[in-house]
Amino acid sequence: MATPSLFRQYIWLVNTINNAGKITFAEINRLWVGEEMSGGVEMARTTFNRHKDAILDIFGIIIDCDRRDGYKYYIDNQEVLRDNSIQNWMFSTISVGNVLSEGLSVQNRILLENVPSGGAHLQTVIKAMKESLMISAEYRRYGASEPKKFLMMPYCVKLFRQRWYALCRHRNGFFGVFSLDRFERVEVSDLHFDIDPDFDAAEYFSECFGIVSEVNAPAERIVLRAYDSERYFLRDLPLHHTQREIATEEDYSDFEIVMRPTFDFSSHLLSRGIMLKVIETQWLADEIYEMHLQAAEMYEE
Repeated sequence: MATPSLFRQYIWLVNTINNAGKITFAEINRLWVGEEMSGGVEMARTTFNRHKDAILDIFGIIIDCDRRDGYKYYIDNQEVLRDNSIQNWMFSTISVGNVLSEGLSVQNRILLENVPSGGAHLQTVIKAMKESLMISAEYRRYGASEPKKFLMMPYCVKLFRQRWYALCRHRNGFFGVFSLDRFERVEVSDLHFDIDPDFDAAEYFSECFGIVSEVNAPAERIVLRAYDSERYFLRDLPLHHTQREIATEEDYSDFEIVMRPTFDFSSHLLSRGIMLKVIETQWLADEIYEMHLQAAEMYEE
């Protein structure tokens, strides 16, 4: 059986169990037979067990059985399907890839966004991370006429707004974030480094909006007022993991976030125009107000 076919079965099985909450093997088979890829043939118990093991090995998703509740199967670690985990990202990406591959007959009606080629260097950076080796790179910042050469310790990589970024540490201890698509050359060196044992990648960015960390800037309580449909977008796609809705009125909702109000966050607020207003803190509200004024002055000229 071809590997793509197996992956489609893995994805179908996870989605079926996850959507059901709990489901018996007989119920799984009843749904499976109704799928075109089953060929009308039931899934053997041995095949089901192999699929469970493969799903755990590839995606880290645990399918367990509750023997006290009629031998029903369920996802034991559903958090990996909700959190910003690599398992969730892999599973979602492969799921979408399968859907797109089945839609080739209407490919001219499936529109995607262009993604910069930073992924070309991703394998090199991850290889260096795995082997605890420094990377030698030439990096050209926007607006720079020539690239600069760096020797850096790759600590982690982060995907944000369709771009891959690498958090690297210089020999002087300074951390920097580099967009992989701005690298002109990246090589794994033969210089070993020891990562700080107290470093936690998720914790490092936990108070950030995106990839701008500004570790010297403290996190602050921010209250945003979302008008009309914007509040629905914020409910479905929170701006930060600390976001919570603290007030709901007929025309707007207020959301509280505790994070570092960095420049990339201010830029996002500016892009939402009249749909999003800063209620607290005052200095951030003043900053967004001034940015709106400057934008309006450009059109007055």
